Amino acid sequence: MSISRICTFGAVLVIWLCWSPLLIEAQKNITDPVEVKALRDVRKSLIDINRNLSNWDRGDPCTSKWNGVLCFSEPMADGYLHVSELQLYNMNLSGTLSPSLGLFSYMKILDFMWNNITGSIPKEIGDVKSLELLLVNGNQLTGPLPEELGYLPNLDRIQIDQNHISGPIPASFSLLNKTKHFHMNNNSISGQIPPELSRLPMLVHFLLDNNNLSGYLPPEFSELPNLLILQLDNNHFDGATIPESYSNMAKLLKLSLRNCSLQGPIPDLSRIQNLGYLDLSSNHLNGSIPPGKISENITTIDLSNNNLTGTIPSNFSNLTRLQKLSVANNSLNGSIPAAIWQSRILNASESLILDFENNKLSNISGSGNAISLPQNVTLWLGGNPACSNANLLDFCRPRIEDLHNPSLTNTSSACPIQACPSPFVYSPTSPISCFCAAPLIVGYRLKSPGFSDFNPYKEWFKGYLTSGLKLDLYQLHLETFQWEEGPRLKMHLLLFPVYENNTHIFNTTEVLRIMGKFTGWKIPDSDIFGPYELLYFTLLDPYRNVIVPSSKSGISKGALAGIVVAAIAGAVTVSAIITLLMMRAHLKKYTAVSKRRHTSKASLKIDGVKDFTYAEMALATNNFSSSAQVGQGGYGKVYKGILADGTIVAIKRAQEHSLQGEKEFLTEIEFLSRLHHRNLVSLVGYCDEEGEQMLVYEFMPNGTLRDHLSAKAKEPLSFATRVRISLGSAKSILYLHTEADPPIFHRDIKASNILLDSAYNAKVADFGLSILAPVPDIEGAMPGHVSTVVKGTPGYLDPEYFLTHKLTDKSDVYSLGVVFLELLTGMQPISHGKNIVREVKVSYQSGMIFSVIDERMGSYPSDCVEKFLDLVLKCCQDDTDARPTTADVVRGLKTRVTYQNNRFNEHRF
Repeated sequence: MSISRICTFGAVLVIWLCWSPLLIEAQKNITDPVEVKALRDVRKSLIDINRNLSNWDRGDPCTSKWNGVLCFSEPMADGYLHVSELQLYNMNLSGTLSPSLGLFSYMKILDFMWNNITGSIPKEIGDVKSLELLLVNGNQLTGPLPEELGYLPNLDRIQIDQNHISGPIPASFSLLNKTKHFHMNNNSISGQIPPELSRLPMLVHFLLDNNNLSGYLPPEFSELPNLLILQLDNNHFDGATIPESYSNMAKLLKLSLRNCSLQGPIPDLSRIQNLGYLDLSSNHLNGSIPPGKISENITTIDLSNNNLTGTIPSNFSNLTRLQKLSVANNSLNGSIPAAIWQSRILNASESLILDFENNKLSNISGSGNAISLPQNVTLWLGGNPACSNANLLDFCRPRIEDLHNPSLTNTSSACPIQACPSPFVYSPTSPISCFCAAPLIVGYRLKSPGFSDFNPYKEWFKGYLTSGLKLDLYQLHLETFQWEEGPRLKMHLLLFPVYENNTHIFNTTEVLRIMGKFTGWKIPDSDIFGPYELLYFTLLDPYRNVIVPSSKSGISKGALAGIVVAAIAGAVTVSAIITLLMMRAHLKKYTAVSKRRHTSKASLKIDGVKDFTYAEMALATNNFSSSAQVGQGGYGKVYKGILADGTIVAIKRAQEHSLQGEKEFLTEIEFLSRLHHRNLVSLVGYCDEEGEQMLVYEFMPNGTLRDHLSAKAKEPLSFATRVRISLGSAKSILYLHTEADPPIFHRDIKASNILLDSAYNAKVADFGLSILAPVPDIEGAMPGHVSTVVKGTPGYLDPEYFLTHKLTDKSDVYSLGVVFLELLTGMQPISHGKNIVREVKVSYQSGMIFSVIDERMGSYPSDCVEKFLDLVLKCCQDDTDARPTTADVVRGLKTRVTYQNNRFNEHRF
């Protein structure tokens, strides 16, 4: 046998001996083929317009980390890895749920919340005996509840609320012995509540409000040992009564049976020691109010809109946590005990509303002739005989309804007006003064709170939530909260990183830990705050590339050992091969030649756009000298450069690990190379070599609009100049929306992306986040929006786009409106915990608008400012349809410019 053949045989033998153990080990660490096929079936049944599941056709689901697929880190007894969680919430998915969901035999969490999925719930899900959380709320599901769901022995939580589920509750649900949470509200579930559900030993929350339930209220529910919330508002229990046995629900915290067509008397609830919330309003209840002493924990008593008679009992006195007592629109008579409010001393955050309207009440007892209410107590008496008393007329005036407008949490700060560099904002509650950080943005909703007024509980809530998340108290900022139908309480939360070693962002591990707390329902329940739900967990810059890893991600001990062995074997193999090759080649030497030039994209050639070399850029900026730097942002630095032909340019150089990725880099080149308008910045060229990404623009000598609105600006802009800048900016966006082919949504309009030339003409820049507008479908219909992940800058984001992920031309209009408000006020979009839109609207509605106008722009015609502001506020409407189109904005600004010029001429002559 020749030397050559011996060498070849030897090499093959060495490779086989060294690598075969690794191949055997690798075979053990793949996903169960049955579950791989099931995942593909799931994807086939879904419509994924945002391509969130685009990596589901690459590699192995568990080892390749398919988006939303979490797996156990160790193989099961069958030698395969298995799916533990499907986390596909809020991905703008449509389509249907595949019956193959029943094939995940080890899955614990199935989460499709907040999508647009239609069809019915597959009965096959009942085969997943390991399932603990079934979360499909916030979709468009129809059809009945499968009986098979009642055979899930480990189910802890079933959330199907806010769908269109119909039909009865299956009797098999009485077998769900571990289920604590039944959240089925806002559907079309009908029929009788099965009395058998009273056998559920762990049931804590029973929420079926806003359905079509009928029949009677099961008296057996009093036997539920752990029931805390019974919420059945807006159903049709025609003629049924409230069982007397409900007075024996020892642990009950909330009983809400509003508008259920109930009749008969109110049972004596004095034996429910911890009852905190009672709503029996809008029924046909009759008889008198039971005289027994009600729980001292009660915050809300609403018995309005019934047929109650008799007097107001004295047991409503000395209730130290009471926030609301309403017995309006009944037939109560006699006196109102003044002791209800006389014993209360309320602090600034507490309030008490007493509504006795439209009864037969004759006077107030125990108060003398003069009626004096403690601070923050509101009393309504209209429609009672007592209003004939002149001393009570102040309490008989028409009531002012609370519209539950969004409430902004105000914070004071001594930080400079100059904002943190985007996307960072001041942490309002940080112990470090003026600490700039990138927050996590969380939408959070209390589904059944145990109070009517949140203000006294805000600090308590912050402590509760940060404790559950294992964060410091100052890391949570409650930016806004708003009451919704239910009543439910929606909140917009910002979570800030801890200030350590000058760190301004969360690391990936901490982001995933916090996310897992919300998505896994690992925050402990609270008696007063009740059940919660996650509305959104938005990862803007710099977190948008965070990828959720497999559950308990890690390498099994066997796999780790295999990898170590493989590494050693690989080294031996390589050494052996090199030796054999050297023998065959008679010790010939090989050298490698490295290339200095490296491009991230092959030969990008665009007509009219120059491809600069790194050397040219270095020469233009004196090797990127600090003296040439004219700006800096989250993407990197901007330099003033002089090209070889003498042209002055601006060079935007992305720093390593910058927020501007390759996609945004190429997007900006593509768009700017074909867009030409006097109010759009011109792209001269780009540089993409040496691991560098640079964009070369025409130079704007007056920098960004944001520079001229800051407190440090040397020459503040006049009102006329500001209006002209507004018009120029709007014209550029109108061009993008209507004249560009195809049209474009900018998606990141802000003051720092509007540049000013030597004559202070506005030019819009930075198209890295821009996206093509929708095009007509095959039938010629034009979609109204593009569904996409949320990108942009906090403070400028269209609220509707932020919540629904639906981007429209009106999203750019909203951002323009925020820029216009900056021009008028000089304020930041978000500063010291205050939102510019909210602050201006409050000032406008209170008649104090000129208190927020920027004093630095000198004198201005007040009527011109008012006309300008009227247009701007329309741009900033929360409702997309209420905003003007871009064309309307341009027309409106032109009209105002003409009006302003006429006013100027009048003053001249």
